[in-house]
Amino acid sequence: MPRNAIKNKNQVMSEKPTSKSTKKRGKSFQPRSVSEIVGKVLEPVLARRAGMTLDLMKAWPEIVGEEFRETTRPEKINWPRRAHEDDPFKPAVLVVACENSAALFFQHEQAAILERVNVFFGFEAIGRMTIQQKTVVAAKSQKKIEPVKVTTDDEIRLASILEEIDDPELKETLAKLGRGVIARNAK
Repeated sequence: MPRNAIKNKNQVMSEKPTSKSTKKRGKSFQPRSVSEIVGKVLEPVLARRAGMTLDLMKAWPEIVGEEFRETTRPEKINWPRRAHEDDPFKPAVLVVACENSAALFFQHEQAAILERVNVFFGFEAIGRMTIQQKTVVAAKSQKKIEPVKVTTDDEIRLASILEEIDDPELKETLAKLGRGVIARNAK
């Protein structure tokens, strides 16, 4: 065996092996976000089951605007079946879940939102929308409201301000408001 071959073999052996965590198939390893990984898994499932993309879900708040951001969400896209590939393209139907309280207002804005959805797709992909009235907003955890703590001096001052009011309901409502203002200013 030639001497150079042994020397080259020793040089190769002395080089540090690259760890799998830093290099993968000759490329350096880049950490990826969980949303990127989950997105790659969910995208085909969402496309198959709902006919929709994650991009539409992400862009939905911008498409519908501030008014309907919290009260609506796209549910699915019903693409019409084509018997042959030669059949002409027909726009789909977008099914939107909407809170009961916002459904009427959303219906009035439906034409403008439909136009924005088609601008998002870049062509007239959606021909019409249907609204399903259902709960969209997750139940928010109720914060326990602590009773307002007001000193006796503040109560006396508040009573003197409200003594000229005859209506007992109004007087009690204004007293609650006054206690709230005093407690907020005390913080």
